[in-house]
Amino acid sequence: MDLFERKTVVYTAQSRALFYCKMLVCKYAIEHGVTPLNPFNLWGYFLDDLVDRDLVRRANNNVLALVDEVWVFGPIADGVWAEIEYAMKLHKPLKFFAAGPRMDLFQALSIDNLSFESELLRTLPEAELRRCIAAYLGQVSPE
Repeated sequence: MDLFERKTVVYTAQSRALFYCKMLVCKYAIEHGVTPLNPFNLWGYFLDDLVDRDLVRRANNNVLALVDEVWVFGPIADGVWAEIEYAMKLHKPLKFFAAGPRMDLFQALSIDNLSFESELLRTLPEAELRRCIAAYLGQVSPE
C-alpha cells in the first residue's frame, strides 16, 4: 500500500439527524477509496456553540471549496441543501447515499430515492428539489 497515494477528497454532507453515524459515514467513504472530510468530525456540532454558528458555516464552505467531490448521506436537511447548492455553484460532482446505524444500510441512491426533511420541504417543494438536482447532474433538461 502506498501511504502517499493521492486519493479523491470528498466532503461528506449529512443531516444532524445522522450525527450519531458520522464515523460510519467516514468508514464507508474510506472503504470506497476516497478521503472523507466530515464537518461533524472536524468541529462537532457547530463547535459546541463556542463560536457564532455562521463562523462554522463559513468554515464548512471553505472546506467544501477545497474538496474534489461532495457525497450526501441520508435525508437532505435545509443545511445540507445549502451545502448542495454551494457545491453546484462550485461545479463539484455530487453523489447521494442512504446511511444508518449499520453498514448494510449504506448504499448509493438515485434521485428518485432521495428523501428530504420536513423543515426543507416547508420552504421548497420536493419536485423542485429533485428537478434542481437532476438538472445539475444532467439527468433531465432544465426547465
